[in-house]
Amino acid sequence: MKWTEGIDKLGLGLYFLLCTFAIANIYSVNKDLGEKQLIFFGISLFVGLIIFVSRSKFFENMSSIIYIGGILLLLGLFPFGTEILGQKNWYKFGGITMQPVEFSKIGVSLMLANYVSGSEFNLKNRKSLITVFGIIAIPAAVVLAIPDVGSLLVFTAFFIALYREGLSGKLFLIGGLFGAVFLIANYLNDPLQWSLWYFTLFILVIGGIWFAFNAAFLRKNIYTLLPGAGIVLLLAALSFISPVIFEKLPKHQQERVEVLYKGEREFRDTSGYNLLYSKTAIGSGGMFGKGFREGSVTQGKFVPEQETDYIFCTVGEEWGFVGSAVLVLSYMIYIGRIYYLAEKQKSVFNRVFGYSFASILLMHFSINLGMVMGLFPTVGIPLPYFSYGGSSLLAFSIMTFIFFKLNYADKNSLV
Repeated sequence: MKWTEGIDKLGLGLYFLLCTFAIANIYSVNKDLGEKQLIFFGISLFVGLIIFVSRSKFFENMSSIIYIGGILLLLGLFPFGTEILGQKNWYKFGGITMQPVEFSKIGVSLMLANYVSGSEFNLKNRKSLITVFGIIAIPAAVVLAIPDVGSLLVFTAFFIALYREGLSGKLFLIGGLFGAVFLIANYLNDPLQWSLWYFTLFILVIGGIWFAFNAAFLRKNIYTLLPGAGIVLLLAALSFISPVIFEKLPKHQQERVEVLYKGEREFRDTSGYNLLYSKTAIGSGGMFGKGFREGSVTQGKFVPEQETDYIFCTVGEEWGFVGSAVLVLSYMIYIGRIYYLAEKQKSVFNRVFGYSFASILLMHFSINLGMVMGLFPTVGIPLPYFSYGGSSLLAFSIMTFIFFKLNYADKNSLV
């Protein structure tokens, strides 16, 4: 048997494609940062080589230690962290910075996979359900306290992995409803204070229709409808308290949400500035783009953080619609490939880790592109492998090589 048998060449090929294309675009924005990213990529490959020569069981056996280590790194930010761009979520060692939240996702993925693969795990069991929620909630609570809203949203990716293992899809519907109510209630509250009453009435009507269609259950056992009634009441309450919560947010965070309602031009000098020039850059690229290092917006440094969170607008301007479409398609194939391989794993641990990894990539990819194109508020989510940053690239690369190592071991297993 050849030692290369079991290595997923498509997946690793797409990883190399994304990383090298990213370095080229970062270099276009900032030559020095592009060279640094190339060094980070070399370090990531070295770490990946170490992972590949390690025993696959190492990650399963060390999952709890890696998980606890990730939480301790997050907690250490409160006394030792450095504030950058208004958030104290970085460690700084001389000229080197490190963002521990990126590495905490690795620990949660491994710990979740370890627990779910245990013989006692059963999502229908209340203890199992509380435990998996706790594994996700503990680091998520620390991230919320930092606060880092963008990274907090990414933690919802783990519920996709749990959905594959039997978690009810109703939780996604409920979560979507709460998010929609929060945004719509604030939008309605802006022009008309009393419109909240109509919005609440709408929710209650929908709830009443739901009750009517479930009258048979009501006759059998009234308690079966209590969860639904509780959710309707919570949604109604949220429609009233959302404006109060919204007013407590920092001004710049309020504006980031309001940009969705009013457009970026109204906030062109504050929170809408990045989005305005990001759309300008993407739109100016046309079909085939202006060419490498030929983008006027990119070379003019009009978009702050263009090498990190807003790197996609560089692709749009310099490589055009075709280049952007190729990038998006590459991500979709890559993420889909990981889901596919995860589903094929014989080991539950491997499957859950693969689903967690793919879902984290999916969340980062979706939120970042939505943010750059004005479909989602600016929350500071990097584009995987593509945004400048050693922490992000190294963390995603570690997860990449862990998964492909597990997949390699699975393919070569006799079990």
